[in-house]
Amino acid sequence: MGTAILMDMDPHLLRTFVTVARCGSFSDAARELGYTQSAVSQHIAALESDLGTPLLRRRPVTPTRAGERLLEHAGPLLLRLEAARADIARLTSAPATRLVVGVSPLAPTHRLGAALAEVRRQQPLLEVTVRVLGRDAVVRDVATADLDLGLVDGAVAPNDPLHLADAGPLTAGAVAEQPLVVALPAPHPLAGRPGLRLPDLTDARWLDAPDTAVPLARLRTAAGTDGFRASLRYDGTDVRGLLSLVAAGHGLALLPRSAVEDTAGMVEAVGAAAVRGTHGTAGVRAVTLSAPRLVHRTEVLHNGTAPAPATLLAAALTDAPARADRAAASY
Repeated sequence: MGTAILMDMDPHLLRTFVTVARCGSFSDAARELGYTQSAVSQHIAALESDLGTPLLRRRPVTPTRAGERLLEHAGPLLLRLEAARADIARLTSAPATRLVVGVSPLAPTHRLGAALAEVRRQQPLLEVTVRVLGRDAVVRDVATADLDLGLVDGAVAPNDPLHLADAGPLTAGAVAEQPLVVALPAPHPLAGRPGLRLPDLTDARWLDAPDTAVPLARLRTAAGTDGFRASLRYDGTDVRGLLSLVAAGHGLALLPRSAVEDTAGMVEAVGAAAVRGTHGTAGVRAVTLSAPRLVHRTEVLHNGTAPAPATLLAAALTDAPARADRAAASY
């Protein structure tokens, strides 16, 4: 699909197509978009005429092969358009009196708290909101100015940047890196090992928690296998809830060490009732991931046109690792 064709495409038609494909219904998409069903049908017909191929099957409403390919392009294109509009709006807006920060569930909130305190000391009248969101949502909302700044995390090779969706000209900076561990129920036969290799766990039962634990797709890529099948999906951002499922034996999860250590007491209490009578022991054990070499990395994201409080906060967050390195070098 040529770039020139995509650049000539009406974004309103493209947005309608994405909504219909997601809803699986012309009428549901019409209600969501505030259009009549006839207008939605006309949008899809115009887009199909422009591209010269059917994009949706009508009964049931599902994408054709060409439609599936267009969907792969449509998300990044629409996001970039929203990001461009947000950039221009920020350039012409009044000075900020509020700061909205998005944090993925495993971002280091203790560091965020200290950095926010420094910003609020300099701007005591600033209104601050912190939102806990999924990783993809943080990137998207920073790009579209729904967030002034974001903290996102992921599993990467040591010192590598995070692999984030293309959301426009965002600035990323390192905040923290820490070891990854495999979280297992305490009675698990592997819980006493000094370390675990990811390729040896491909056939284990795993929790699919894409916004909390390391996503299973990332495990497959790191281990070079198509294993790591989910025994249960967890659509949430509460790490304690995830670990209670681990304690109850529903599956394993790959997490930063601090996520397990910081909630250990809560998991012991919740897990006791969950597993009593089956395993006889409560709680979660954290075993270091020995191979491949991966770490949990957190980065701060902001835009070049972000308001001054966001710029101050980003500087405070990215300077924290440097201060820690300088302190360690002085001993």
